Amino acid sequence: MSTPDPTDLAARVFARSHLTGRFTLRSGAVSTEYFDKYRFEADPELLAEIAAAMAPLVPPGTEALAGLELGGVPLAVALSRETGLPARFVRKEPKTYGTAQLAEGGEIAGLRLLVVEDVVTSGGQVIASCQDLRERGAIVEHVLCVIDREAGGAERLAAHGLALTALFTMSQLHAAAAAVGVGGASSD
Repeated sequence: MSTPDPTDLAARVFARSHLTGRFTLRSGAVSTEYFDKYRFEADPELLAEIAAAMAPLVPPGTEALAGLELGGVPLAVALSRETGLPARFVRKEPKTYGTAQLAEGGEIAGLRLLVVEDVVTSGGQVIASCQDLRERGAIVEHVLCVIDREAGGAERLAAHGLALTALFTMSQLHAAAAAVGVGGASSD
């Protein structure tokens, strides 16, 4: 699949997933807008285009993609199909039955993993998951997300030795949506 026009893709992600109202984010912060990532992850065409746009952002030397539960899993699968890299599926906590694994899909010890996430706000869960992966021997230095809400997550991740790359920032989504006239967008 060819890489879609970034402004068009950003506007379509915005149109598909942007909600307004009163929302409590995972970080505990309250926001008047929310990006419902499941809306773009559940759209097979849009998900494939997002993966195609993310593929060039995968750092050289990446050996596997680590999709974080739950929203990072469909992204990791789509990106795996696009890049040919194997995927791992990372739970928030190891399951207490069966194999009792934190990461499913294969070994992680000694592998250079790229953590894949949907939306980063404060980065709290990403940091916790990366620490869990590192404790199990994975090499984790990079995180790739679809949307950086620009709420301090990149800085918090950097403080833990994690470089965040976002396909889009919240500002870019707003600007793209305003440029093509998608409702609810402002260029502030």
